[in-house]
Amino acid sequence: MNKTEIYILSGFLGSGKTTLLKQLLQDEKKQGRKVAVMMNELGKVSIDSDAVDEGVPLKELLDGCICCTISDKLEAQLQELLMVEKPEAIYIETTGAAHPIEVLDSILSPLFADRMQVKGIISVVDSPRWLNRNVLSPQVQQLLIEQVRHADLIILNKADKLSEAEQARLTMEIQGLNSQAFTILTSYSKIAVKQVRDMSSGKKSKASRSHVFSDLKLSTFVYQFQKPVNQTDFEDFLRGLPDTVYRIKGYMKLNSSKYPYLFQFSYGMPLYMQENINMPLNMVFIGENLDWAEIEHRLKILEESIYSGH
Repeated sequence: MNKTEIYILSGFLGSGKTTLLKQLLQDEKKQGRKVAVMMNELGKVSIDSDAVDEGVPLKELLDGCICCTISDKLEAQLQELLMVEKPEAIYIETTGAAHPIEVLDSILSPLFADRMQVKGIISVVDSPRWLNRNVLSPQVQQLLIEQVRHADLIILNKADKLSEAEQARLTMEIQGLNSQAFTILTSYSKIAVKQVRDMSSGKKSKASRSHVFSDLKLSTFVYQFQKPVNQTDFEDFLRGLPDTVYRIKGYMKLNSSKYPYLFQFSYGMPLYMQENINMPLNMVFIGENLDWAEIEHRLKILEESIYSGH
């Protein structure tokens, strides 16, 4: 099954995300690829949807941030795009207030996470605003830092408004926060589209999973349970996970239950909710600096242990 590529466009309000999106869509049109767009605005009215050509399927998520208030609506619309439109790629333009981990958490539903390949997070930085960020509230300053820290590709936009010394300072600060990401100084979000296409290629594929120790960026992993597991053993497995596993969510069967549980794990707290119908037993993991092959191996041992009389 061909997986749909997912590109997440992150960055604070007015940084140049929509300008970048227009370029990427123009390039996709030239390539003749089928793509779709999801746009999330905090207000009740969309401002940017005219950036998307009529032929491109567009889902607008208004009046809330996909991280929290409208994540259910997001799941339904994303599922519809994947099942009905079957695009080769989906571009998700987030609100300026969106945190990258929360966005990944919202879009990776266990119902269809195995149909998607997250290609990466592109963060667009408003360069003059970054250098003057000390006038912003501490919360906004922290958000800007998080958007840079978790990016796979960083576009330092409006660089034409900076002196050479300021450009050098900006580049040094950004690379100090995230030395793994590719960083580009630009104006009007103009970049070589190839840099987006090459982003994180293969990083999240099976073959390279065990080689991402030095990779500090966010990555994701979907595990498909074949068998029920023992709850005590599963909680021992959770306790053994590194602190950089930020989120786990999905469906699993415990050996005592007829139907699966919806399991969620956030900030170290596990939560089980009994379902009353069968669901696909997919479990989504989100974290950074992780050896997914090792985690996969431990989960397989967990599944086998019930049947070995453990």
